[in-house]
Amino acid sequence: MSEIWPTELRVSKDRHRLTVTFNDGASFDLSAEMLRVLSPSAEVQGHGQGQGVTVPGKRNVAILSMTPTGNYAVRIGFDDMHDTGIFTWSYLRELGEKGEELFGEYEKALAEKGMTRDKAERPR
Repeated sequence: MSEIWPTELRVSKDRHRLTVTFNDGASFDLSAEMLRVLSPSAEVQGHGQGQGVTVPGKRNVAILSMTPTGNYAVRIGFDDMHDTGIFTWSYLRELGEKGEELFGEYEKALAEKGMTRDKAERPR
């Protein structure tokens, strides 16, 4: 078992943020958007090196569910029906510590691919 584990996982009332507090007292406020676009799922990360996908249009995504997975992780479900990401305690900690940097890399990848964080409007 990991030496770090959360003592609290709290979803905000608007369901757009997750606060994670760890047993060593560290606490992080993570956006649902960041959790969604950096999901550890194969759908986002791919099945091997360099197979990751840049996921656009998730600025307003919300957390729908959180399901414990053993005593090492939580599966987070989002309102866009993505629910295959199993977030280990160590990955949540990494997102807390390096999330700003990782999200910056995500925004750069979006720009390079001509994508945005906003959902595309449907043609009328």
